[in-house]
Amino acid sequence: MRVTVVGSGYVGTTLAACLADAGHDVTAIDIDPDVVAAINDGHAAIHEPGLDELLAEHAGDRLRATTEYGGVPDADVTFLAIGTPSNEDGSIDLGALTAAAEMTGEALAEAGAADGSASGAPDDRHLVVVKSTITPPGVRAVREALDEGAGDAADRVELATNPEFLREGTAVDDFQHPDKLVFGAESEWATARLEALYEPLVAATDGDVPVIRTDPETAVMIKYANNAFLASKISLANDLGNICKRFGIDAYEVMDAVGLDDRIGARFLRSGVGWGGSCFPKDVDAIRSAAREAGYEPAMLDAAVAVNDGQPERMLELLDSHADVAGERVAVLGLAFKPGTDDIRNSRAIPVIEGLQARGAEVVGYDPVATANMRERFPDAAYADSAAGALEGATAALVVTDWDEFAALDDAFDAMAAPVVIDGRRIVERRDGLTYEGLTW
Repeated sequence: MRVTVVGSGYVGTTLAACLADAGHDVTAIDIDPDVVAAINDGHAAIHEPGLDELLAEHAGDRLRATTEYGGVPDADVTFLAIGTPSNEDGSIDLGALTAAAEMTGEALAEAGAADGSASGAPDDRHLVVVKSTITPPGVRAVREALDEGAGDAADRVELATNPEFLREGTAVDDFQHPDKLVFGAESEWATARLEALYEPLVAATDGDVPVIRTDPETAVMIKYANNAFLASKISLANDLGNICKRFGIDAYEVMDAVGLDDRIGARFLRSGVGWGGSCFPKDVDAIRSAAREAGYEPAMLDAAVAVNDGQPERMLELLDSHADVAGERVAVLGLAFKPGTDDIRNSRAIPVIEGLQARGAEVVGYDPVATANMRERFPDAAYADSAAGALEGATAALVVTDWDEFAALDDAFDAMAAPVVIDGRRIVERRDGLTYEGLTW
């Protein structure tokens, strides 16, 4: 099929590369000429394992990028994968997404709508699919912007939603081996077109992928419910972990047993310094804001956020119980919000560094891939080229991201001035000669 993907961030680039790998002919559209040039050169402007390999294989063949919308009418499907950043009140900013929807409509209007014959659809219909994360009320706003741009052709353009469930660091694998596919459409034609688009992916997994067929608003709500549940599960594990710590109990031993209950499951029970990134914080804030606007106070989600926000300070309080770091070198190991990505958005390292600087510490950070991004956020902090370099001469170390390499730093701790380690991810092993504190164990 012929596909256009409007927006080339984490989601859009992964979507475009994976659809090309599935055999479709894909055009990526982005307003940033540097991003377009990178894709056409066969590499991503972001760090995502496996993505560069797909781009290198398909760029110039089944995948190309442009800043123009002219190819939209020739496509069988157009995806909108535009960022929806948070406003100060937690609601999402639909400005860029609705602008892209309107320009997509204009491109279709200028071409007299699309030729859909390639997939057997009526010749005068075009499917536009929202891949961006939006709240149920946001669907109407995007639909109105699309119709405004399409003008007289609006009745020949249909809007659907197809939320993504990609995790940074494993996005390519998540796309190619999904837990589920969610199609939010208003007609059997639109659903059939989405099924045709994803058929190669479903076939590659022997058809063992649950497909949820529903309306556009319900589909996007599934995404929010999914992330809100996972975020709340982590916060509950952290809350229980904090209690275990007070009793001198290892929370991981407790949760290993709890996870054996098939009503609960073992995943997302690892307590620690909390969740960050672009999805959980933004999505939980957005659905909380949308709920309040609808007249409902989401007490459970408010509590989940409160617990999460408190974990970095608890980590710093454990440090305070062992050392006065004013004027002292303190290593922060891990700057990305999770291993496998260079994304620092809402990283738990940010409040940790802020807290250390407020205490007068001399912060030195290290991360395998995210140092450059954190340097832009904290240009006054120091950064090391290795974990061992960050630890050398440090009075204390705080482990914020569970990169595998941090599990093998035994000798490096000997170079510390005072071997105090506060572990927020249970990645470092206790050892003789090390003053070790686990956040919830």
